[in-house]
Amino acid sequence: MMKTDINLLIARTLRIGVSLACLVAFIGGVLYLVQHGQEPFEIEVYRHFSYDVAHDAAYTTLHGILGGLWQGTAVGWIQTGVLLLLLTPVMRVLLSLFDFVSERDWIYAAITAAVLTVILLNSVGGRA
Repeated sequence: MMKTDINLLIARTLRIGVSLACLVAFIGGVLYLVQHGQEPFEIEVYRHFSYDVAHDAAYTTLHGILGGLWQGTAVGWIQTGVLLLLLTPVMRVLLSLFDFVSERDWIYAAITAAVLTVILLNSVGGRA
């Protein structure tokens, strides 16, 4: 693959990924306003927020997020948009890795593979 082709593919991947993430999150925002727009705002809920409290799986697990999307919940849509936004630069790193390997640029391929490994290990094994 020519260098300009891979650069164009990476640019399109970034553009489509961010656009799709925004669209999905926007749909979730509209769903949230339709379902909860008339509820009163309770400031005490936000004042007492703590990361020490266990959070609902719909917010924190892939199974919960995708299940919420499948069920059409606002949280599921919004969280899926966030996931898509997070996956977009990961796809860029992955495409760069394929490009460096195809060009036999082993130093940059190794560095990119290390970056991808760190991203994946932190995503899978990370704790809040």
